[in-house]
Amino acid sequence: MNKRSINILVIEDEEAIRSGLVDVFVFHGYDVDSAATGPEGLQKALTGRFDLILLDIMLPGLDGYEICNRIRAADRDQPIIMLTARTSDEEIVMGLKLGADDYVAKPFSVQQLVLRVEAVLRRSQVGLEQARSICLDNGVQIDTENLSGQNGAQALQFTRREIEILCYLAEHSSRPVSREELLTKVWGYARNLEIETRTVDIHIAKLRRKIEADPGAPAALVTVRGAGYRLLTTD
Repeated sequence: MNKRSINILVIEDEEAIRSGLVDVFVFHGYDVDSAATGPEGLQKALTGRFDLILLDIMLPGLDGYEICNRIRAADRDQPIIMLTARTSDEEIVMGLKLGADDYVAKPFSVQQLVLRVEAVLRRSQVGLEQARSICLDNGVQIDTENLSGQNGAQALQFTRREIEILCYLAEHSSRPVSREELLTKVWGYARNLEIETRTVDIHIAKLRRKIEADPGAPAALVTVRGAGYRLLTTD
């Protein structure tokens, strides 16, 4: 990976954190731009070309949720990691629901943040092998190329990350896939990296709300106790 050709945008209003992040990623060989307010960050995000955006939630003028939503409306593939001092499931789910690839809670380890940025960049550049469509046991049809699907008469929309999860689970539908395997294969984290994150669990919950008639009693995306998640397909 030629890190010097990779551009990162840091949108963070706290000057000490913002300048610290810029220094860290410049030190690691990235080209870095930054913004201190929501409107400035959104303008740069929509007019520049960035390989990844680090986006704080609490920003003056426009919060990170709205910025993420507007970025996703313009570019469904832009890698985004949200930085948040809010750690409740509801707040994290909101960011991931709007299409963020991951979240990092403050205070964070700079080393882990760098590793997680590298992982998201690696996955966004390499991508995953994926089938053109996925048919689930419960009748749901998924169009992986168009990030869409059909559940009876209901049209479904997915984020790029959700499609990557579904494709990996479909490719290995004969067995359960562990949370750790998903972090490694879909998010790109190193196997020996100890990460405190609920991003897998939250993404699975989001997917179940879309593809299951009863998310509390899933019939297609099931949990195999002690082993992980399994996607039941017709293939």
